[in-house]
Amino acid sequence: MTAGTMRLALVGAPNSGKTTLFNGLTGGLAKTANYSGTTVETRTGKFETPGGASVTLVDLPGIYGLEARSTDERVAVEAIQGKRGDPPPDALILVADAANLRTHLHTVIQMKSLGLPVIVALNMIDLAERDGVRIDLAKLATMLGVPVVATRATRKAGREALISKIDEVLKSAAPPAPPSTMDLRALQREARRIADETMVEPAMNKLTRQVDAVLLHPVAGVITLVVILFFVFQSVFAWATPLMDGIEAGFAWLQQTIEPMIGNEILKGFVVDAAINGVGSVVVFLPQIVILFAFILFLEASGYMARAAFLMDELMLRVGLNGRAFIPLLSSFACAIPGIMAARTIEEERDRITTIMVAPLMTCSARLPVYGVLISAFIPPEQVGPFNLHGLVLFALYVIGVVSAVAVAFVLKRTATKGPSQPLIMELPTYKLPVWRDFVLGLLSKAWAFLKRAGTMIFGTTVALWVLAYFPNNGQGLEGSYAGAIGRVIQPIFAPIGFNLEMVVALIPGMAAREAAVSSIGLIYSLGDVDETSVALQTTLANAWSLPMALSFLAWYVYAPQCFATLATVRRETNSWGWTGFMFAYLIGLAYVASLATFWIATWAGLK
Repeated sequence: MTAGTMRLALVGAPNSGKTTLFNGLTGGLAKTANYSGTTVETRTGKFETPGGASVTLVDLPGIYGLEARSTDERVAVEAIQGKRGDPPPDALILVADAANLRTHLHTVIQMKSLGLPVIVALNMIDLAERDGVRIDLAKLATMLGVPVVATRATRKAGREALISKIDEVLKSAAPPAPPSTMDLRALQREARRIADETMVEPAMNKLTRQVDAVLLHPVAGVITLVVILFFVFQSVFAWATPLMDGIEAGFAWLQQTIEPMIGNEILKGFVVDAAINGVGSVVVFLPQIVILFAFILFLEASGYMARAAFLMDELMLRVGLNGRAFIPLLSSFACAIPGIMAARTIEEERDRITTIMVAPLMTCSARLPVYGVLISAFIPPEQVGPFNLHGLVLFALYVIGVVSAVAVAFVLKRTATKGPSQPLIMELPTYKLPVWRDFVLGLLSKAWAFLKRAGTMIFGTTVALWVLAYFPNNGQGLEGSYAGAIGRVIQPIFAPIGFNLEMVVALIPGMAAREAAVSSIGLIYSLGDVDETSVALQTTLANAWSLPMALSFLAWYVYAPQCFATLATVRRETNSWGWTGFMFAYLIGLAYVASLATFWIATWAGLK
């Protein structure tokens, strides 16, 4: 450590307020990177102390101690020990939830055993005191032999004592002490002794008990969870409409403004049809995706998500998983990629693999553009009682994905990933409103990730398809184009499930990104700027496709692995081409069988 500089690692259990503290200290400005050889992310930010010290703060994945069992925990522990390419940090800031200090003390003692300087930040001290928890900070610091600071990460004043303590540690920094060891049982006894002597911990807050009596009830809790999810899916479709109309109007204006400025027909087609229309027909779904992410982030921050995991534990045990798999699977509703990465927190490898294998069956936000187009084109906008029929159909598609995931997990846990079920051990956080700064930063991060995807991968695939569809016949129909030639080669495979040539061609760019199928349909039918609300698109599809064909296409998208990024993530997380190939094969098989059954049943029923 050089004079005036310090590299600190922020360590703590999940739900301890570590992220809030990181954002508060660094101003929310962080650089995200992966550890070498892994997909485990770390965030790094900088700030200066009043004493003039320049601090580099590294936010590590949540851990409960040095007994790392999951991938995230193992990488975090190795980073602290200097086994991940960088030297060990100069000091550790160990964040502990003051209301749950009793369960976090053994982590403090273990971190101290590493020989590094440690500062304990007792976070959310205001919530602990509200619930009657009293802690003798001076005595706790004496018994632990490390500085202890009460913090309230959401307020600048609540972080000042911690920053001052960092200055003190910097000034008095001594060479690291040699690591020490302690028997696990002795460590636990020591943690209990310190807790008994330094804190008064009341019974669980009365309001928390009353709320949990409902939310964790085996019947009322499940009903509440279903109602919440149903409300989320209705909101995604209903609330986003005005914003989507505004985005659509903006891109239509942009097309109308730019089109007269370009005389060359090829360049005009490229800019207007490929670039503006291609990206615009996907960006229009940003409101739906933001609403979905907002609900997920809110449920996580409020403390409900952990309770939903406990609630689902018994049900998931029936298929061989535990409740810890619920959070990665629920995250997959937004995007399968973070859901698959979140499975690192699952300790048992067979359970982790099973969760990864079924995560793509959760209906991710990338499917919403395709669902939106077909639901708007083929399902009448009627009310069924108080509910919108479009929302009911969308909810049904989500339910089909969930039921299929449960069925596949049930089969896998009795065949390819057979093994004993693991009990769920998870700390329930206190109920609280989200830290709105963190909530907004997280939401902006998700929205920006989607826009980057629209601006890069989707733009690229849309342009590539435009080239294939335009040449060599200058856009005079699909039949004479390169895209048509490719489609005719593979179309016989899809003929039994009702796919015509246009549908097959639309699947090709959809392998890069599911959303790209929407802009592909618009390009194939030469409709210009379209989205799911476009009358021209609805009329064209209604004339070109029968209802059995549309339902078959929907069934395909419920199951098909139409996302190379997801497959690449599976390859990285499993470190196995075998598991990646298995996922691709079984999802393609399910998609084909489901589409075949849907098409022929709908045809037999006389749907048109």
